[in-house]
Amino acid sequence: MGRLISPTKQDFVSHVREVERFCLPEKAMQTCRAKAAVWLLGGIVLFCALPASGQIVSVVDENGKRVFINAELPSQRAGTARAATSTARLVPASMRTRAERADALRHLSKDELEKMAHEAAERHKLDPALVKAVIEAESNWNPGAVSSKGAQGLMQLVPGTAESLGVEDAFDPEQNLDGGVRHLRTLLEKYDGDLEKALAAYNAGSGAVDRAGGVPNYRETRNYVQKITDSYFRPGNGRSGSIWSRARSIYRTVDERGRVVFTNE
Repeated sequence: MGRLISPTKQDFVSHVREVERFCLPEKAMQTCRAKAAVWLLGGIVLFCALPASGQIVSVVDENGKRVFINAELPSQRAGTARAATSTARLVPASMRTRAERADALRHLSKDELEKMAHEAAERHKLDPALVKAVIEAESNWNPGAVSSKGAQGLMQLVPGTAESLGVEDAFDPEQNLDGGVRHLRTLLEKYDGDLEKALAAYNAGSGAVDRAGGVPNYRETRNYVQKITDSYFRPGNGRSGSIWSRARSIYRTVDERGRVVFTNE
Protein backbone atom coordinates (compact mmCIF):
# COMPACT_ATOMS: atom_id res chain seq x y z
CA MET A 1 0.00 0.00 0.00
CA GLY A 2 1.30 3.41 -0.97
CA ARG A 3 2.05 6.02 1.70
CA LEU A 4 -0.47 8.92 1.97
CA ILE A 5 1.03 12.38 1.69
CA SER A 6 -0.81 15.16 3.58
CA PRO A 7 -1.22 18.34 1.48
CA THR A 8 0.50 21.45 2.80
CA LYS A 9 -1.12 24.87 3.28
CA GLN A 10 0.67 26.08 0.15
CA ASP A 11 -0.78 23.17 -1.85
CA PHE A 12 -4.29 24.04 -0.62
CA VAL A 13 -3.98 27.72 -1.60
CA SER A 14 -2.66 26.74 -5.02
CA HIS A 15 -5.59 24.38 -5.49
CA VAL A 16 -8.13 27.08 -4.60
CA ARG A 17 -6.58 29.50 -7.07
CA GLU A 18 -6.73 26.83 -9.78
CA VAL A 19 -10.44 26.30 -9.09
CA GLU A 20 -11.10 30.04 -9.23
CA ARG A 21 -9.23 30.34 -12.52
CA PHE A 22 -11.30 27.62 -14.15
CA CYS A 23 -14.71 28.41 -12.57
CA LEU A 24 -14.76 32.21 -12.94
CA PRO A 25 -13.45 34.52 -15.60
CA GLU A 26 -10.51 36.68 -14.58
CA LYS A 27 -12.52 39.93 -14.87
CA ALA A 28 -15.30 38.59 -12.61
CA MET A 29 -12.71 37.53 -10.05
CA GLN A 30 -11.21 41.02 -9.94
CA THR A 31 -14.67 42.56 -9.48
CA CYS A 32 -15.50 40.22 -6.59
CA ARG A 33 -12.22 40.90 -4.87
CA ALA A 34 -12.68 44.69 -5.27
CA LYS A 35 -16.18 44.55 -3.77
CA ALA A 36 -14.97 42.46 -0.86
CA ALA A 37 -12.22 44.98 -0.14
CA VAL A 38 -14.71 47.88 -0.20
CA TRP A 39 -17.09 46.11 2.19
CA LEU A 40 -14.25 45.25 4.54
CA LEU A 41 -12.94 48.84 4.58
CA GLY A 42 -16.44 50.26 5.10
CA GLY A 43 -17.05 47.95 8.05
CA ILE A 44 -13.83 49.05 9.72
CA VAL A 45 -14.66 52.76 9.27
CA LEU A 46 -18.22 52.27 10.57
CA PHE A 47 -17.00 50.41 13.62
CA CYS A 48 -14.49 53.13 14.49
CA ALA A 49 -17.10 55.87 14.03
CA LEU A 50 -19.60 54.34 16.43
CA PRO A 51 -19.73 56.20 19.80
CA ALA A 52 -18.46 54.21 22.71
CA SER A 53 -21.18 53.50 25.20
CA GLY A 54 -20.59 54.32 28.80
CA GLN A 55 -17.66 56.69 28.37
CA ILE A 56 -16.07 57.87 31.60
CA VAL A 57 -16.26 61.66 31.98
CA SER A 58 -14.32 63.55 34.64
CA VAL A 59 -15.98 66.62 36.23
CA VAL A 60 -15.48 68.68 39.38
CA ASP A 61 -18.46 69.08 41.72
CA GLU A 62 -19.41 72.15 43.80
CA ASN A 63 -17.24 70.94 46.68
CA GLY A 64 -14.12 70.79 44.51
CA LYS A 65 -14.10 66.98 44.37
CA ARG A 66 -13.32 65.28 41.06
CA VAL A 67 -16.13 62.93 40.07
CA PHE A 68 -16.11 60.34 37.29
CA ILE A 69 -19.46 59.91 35.53
CA ASN A 70 -20.42 57.06 33.20
CA ALA A 71 -22.34 59.05 30.58
CA GLU A 72 -22.38 60.11 26.97
CA LEU A 73 -20.94 63.53 26.24
CA PRO A 74 -23.49 66.04 24.97
CA SER A 75 -21.00 66.98 22.21
CA GLN A 76 -21.50 63.50 20.76
CA ARG A 77 -25.27 63.81 20.86
CA ALA A 78 -25.45 67.36 19.46
CA GLY A 79 -22.42 67.16 17.21
CA THR A 80 -20.69 70.16 18.79
CA ALA A 81 -16.96 70.40 19.31
CA ARG A 82 -17.15 72.76 22.27
CA ALA A 83 -15.90 70.45 25.00
CA ALA A 84 -16.10 72.99 27.82
CA THR A 85 -19.77 73.81 27.14
CA SER A 86 -20.63 70.13 26.74
CA THR A 87 -19.07 69.23 30.07
CA ALA A 88 -20.97 72.03 31.82
CA ARG A 89 -24.27 70.80 30.39
CA LEU A 90 -23.49 67.27 31.44
CA VAL A 91 -23.14 68.21 35.10
CA PRO A 92 -26.52 68.29 36.89
CA ALA A 93 -27.61 71.46 38.69
CA SER A 94 -26.79 69.99 42.10
CA MET A 95 -23.14 69.50 41.04
CA ARG A 96 -22.48 72.86 39.38
CA THR A 97 -20.10 75.25 41.09
CA ARG A 98 -21.37 77.78 43.59
CA ALA A 99 -20.08 80.56 41.35
CA GLU A 100 -22.22 79.41 38.41
CA ARG A 101 -25.32 79.08 40.56
CA ALA A 102 -24.76 82.41 42.33
CA ASP A 103 -24.24 84.16 39.00
CA ALA A 104 -27.59 82.83 37.74
CA LEU A 105 -29.40 83.84 40.92
CA ARG A 106 -28.00 87.38 40.84
CA HIS A 107 -29.72 87.95 37.51
CA LEU A 108 -33.23 87.23 38.81
CA SER A 109 -35.90 89.84 38.18
CA LYS A 110 -37.50 91.78 41.02
CA ASP A 111 -40.70 89.76 40.61
CA GLU A 112 -38.74 86.55 41.06
CA LEU A 113 -36.95 87.96 44.13
CA GLU A 114 -40.26 89.07 45.63
CA LYS A 115 -41.65 85.57 45.13
CA MET A 116 -38.64 84.08 46.91
CA ALA A 117 -39.04 86.58 49.76
CA HIS A 118 -42.72 85.70 50.06
CA GLU A 119 -41.92 82.00 50.27
CA ALA A 120 -39.22 82.56 52.91
CA ALA A 121 -41.61 84.67 54.99
CA GLU A 122 -44.35 82.05 54.86
CA ARG A 123 -41.86 79.30 55.66
CA HIS A 124 -40.83 81.07 58.87
CA LYS A 125 -44.30 82.40 59.78
CA LEU A 126 -43.67 86.11 59.17
CA ASP A 127 -45.85 88.58 57.32
CA PRO A 128 -44.42 88.77 53.76
CA ALA A 129 -45.18 92.49 53.65
CA LEU A 130 -42.86 93.05 56.63
CA VAL A 131 -40.04 91.08 55.02
CA LYS A 132 -40.42 93.06 51.78
CA ALA A 133 -40.36 96.36 53.71
CA VAL A 134 -37.11 95.32 55.41
CA ILE A 135 -35.53 94.32 52.10
CA GLU A 136 -36.54 97.61 50.52
CA ALA A 137 -34.90 99.55 53.35
CA GLU A 138 -31.82 97.33 53.51
CA SER A 139 -30.80 96.85 49.87
CA ASN A 140 -33.63 98.08 47.64
CA TRP A 141 -33.78 94.56 46.14
CA ASN A 142 -30.12 94.47 45.10
CA PRO A 143 -28.67 90.96 45.76
CA GLY A 144 -25.13 92.30 45.32
CA ALA A 145 -25.45 95.24 47.69
CA VAL A 146 -22.58 95.84 50.16
CA SER A 147 -22.77 98.48 52.90
CA SER A 148 -19.91 100.57 54.26
CA LYS A 149 -19.92 98.25 57.29
CA GLY A 150 -19.62 95.10 55.18
CA ALA A 151 -23.26 93.96 55.31
CA GLN A 152 -24.11 91.92 52.22
CA GLY A 153 -27.00 90.90 50.02
CA LEU A 154 -30.73 91.49 49.99
CA MET A 155 -31.19 91.58 53.78
CA GLN A 156 -27.71 93.00 54.47
CA LEU A 157 -26.21 90.28 56.65
CA VAL A 158 -22.84 91.08 58.20
CA PRO A 159 -20.35 88.19 57.87
CA GLY A 160 -20.53 87.21 61.55
CA THR A 161 -24.33 87.06 61.55
CA ALA A 162 -24.37 85.19 58.24
CA GLU A 163 -21.97 82.60 59.61
CA SER A 164 -24.04 82.10 62.75
CA LEU A 165 -27.11 81.55 60.57
CA GLY A 166 -25.33 79.00 58.37
CA VAL A 167 -25.34 81.28 55.32
CA GLU A 168 -22.32 80.33 53.22
CA ASP A 169 -22.88 82.88 50.45
CA ALA A 170 -24.66 86.08 51.48
CA PHE A 171 -24.93 87.11 47.82
CA ASP A 172 -27.03 84.05 47.07
CA PRO A 173 -30.61 85.41 47.31
CA GLU A 174 -32.07 82.14 48.56
CA GLN A 175 -29.53 81.77 51.36
CA ASN A 176 -29.65 85.46 52.25
CA LEU A 177 -33.44 85.58 52.43
CA ASP A 178 -33.72 82.42 54.48
CA GLY A 179 -31.05 83.57 56.92
CA GLY A 180 -32.35 87.13 57.18
CA VAL A 181 -35.95 86.06 57.74
CA ARG A 182 -34.91 83.57 60.42
CA HIS A 183 -32.84 86.27 62.11
CA LEU A 184 -35.75 88.71 62.09
CA ARG A 185 -38.11 86.11 63.52
CA THR A 186 -35.63 85.28 66.30
CA LEU A 187 -35.54 88.97 67.25
CA LEU A 188 -39.34 89.18 67.27
CA GLU A 189 -39.44 86.18 69.59
CA LYS A 190 -36.74 87.70 71.81
CA TYR A 191 -38.68 90.95 72.21
CA ASP A 192 -42.08 89.26 72.45
CA GLY A 193 -43.41 90.65 69.20
CA ASP A 194 -42.27 94.25 69.77
CA LEU A 195 -41.67 95.28 66.16
CA GLU A 196 -39.71 98.46 66.90
CA LYS A 197 -37.28 96.69 69.22
CA ALA A 198 -36.84 93.82 66.76
CA LEU A 199 -36.13 96.20 63.88
CA ALA A 200 -33.74 98.26 66.00
CA ALA A 201 -31.88 95.09 66.98
CA TYR A 202 -31.71 94.03 63.33
CA ASN A 203 -30.02 97.33 62.55
CA ALA A 204 -27.91 98.09 65.62
CA GLY A 205 -27.69 94.73 67.39
CA SER A 206 -29.48 93.28 70.39
CA GLY A 207 -26.84 94.60 72.78
CA ALA A 208 -27.61 98.22 71.89
CA VAL A 209 -31.35 97.64 72.28
CA ASP A 210 -30.91 95.89 75.63
CA ARG A 211 -28.68 98.65 76.97
CA ALA A 212 -31.11 101.35 75.88
CA GLY A 213 -34.20 99.42 76.99
CA GLY A 214 -35.71 100.08 73.56
CA VAL A 215 -34.72 101.78 70.32
CA PRO A 216 -31.25 103.25 70.95
CA ASN A 217 -30.69 106.95 70.38
CA TYR A 218 -28.83 106.46 67.11
CA ARG A 219 -30.03 108.64 64.24
CA GLU A 220 -29.45 105.89 61.70
CA THR A 221 -31.33 103.30 63.74
CA ARG A 222 -34.26 105.60 64.51
CA ASN A 223 -34.58 106.58 60.85
CA TYR A 224 -34.34 102.91 59.90
CA VAL A 225 -37.14 101.84 62.23
CA GLN A 226 -39.30 104.76 61.12
CA LYS A 227 -38.79 104.02 57.44
CA ILE A 228 -39.76 100.36 57.74
CA THR A 229 -42.77 100.89 60.00
CA ASP A 230 -44.10 103.66 57.72
CA SER A 231 -43.75 101.36 54.71
CA TYR A 232 -45.22 98.36 56.50
CA PHE A 233 -48.28 100.13 57.89
CA ARG A 234 -48.93 102.11 54.72
CA PRO A 235 -52.42 101.38 53.38
CA GLY A 236 -52.53 99.08 50.39
CA ASN A 237 -49.17 97.39 50.89
CA GLY A 238 -50.72 93.93 51.31
CA ARG A 239 -50.10 93.67 55.05
CA SER A 240 -51.72 90.65 56.69
CA GLY A 241 -53.56 90.63 59.99
CA SER A 242 -50.51 89.83 62.12
CA ILE A 243 -46.78 90.51 61.98
CA TRP A 244 -45.88 86.95 62.85
CA SER A 245 -47.35 83.67 64.00
CA ARG A 246 -46.15 82.31 67.28
CA ALA A 247 -44.89 78.76 67.30
CA ARG A 248 -47.28 76.46 69.08
CA SER A 249 -46.08 74.40 72.00
CA ILE A 250 -45.66 70.67 71.43
CA TYR A 251 -47.52 68.44 73.87
CA ARG A 252 -46.88 64.79 74.63
CA THR A 253 -49.91 62.66 75.35
CA VAL A 254 -50.81 58.98 75.54
CA ASP A 255 -53.98 57.86 73.75
CA GLU A 256 -56.44 55.16 74.84
CA ARG A 257 -54.36 52.46 73.14
CA GLY A 258 -51.24 53.40 75.07
CA ARG A 259 -49.53 55.07 72.12
CA VAL A 260 -47.42 58.18 72.70
CA VAL A 261 -48.70 61.09 70.58
CA PHE A 262 -47.06 64.50 70.05
CA THR A 263 -49.36 67.36 69.05
CA ASN A 264 -49.40 71.16 68.96
CA GLU A 265 -53.17 71.39 69.46
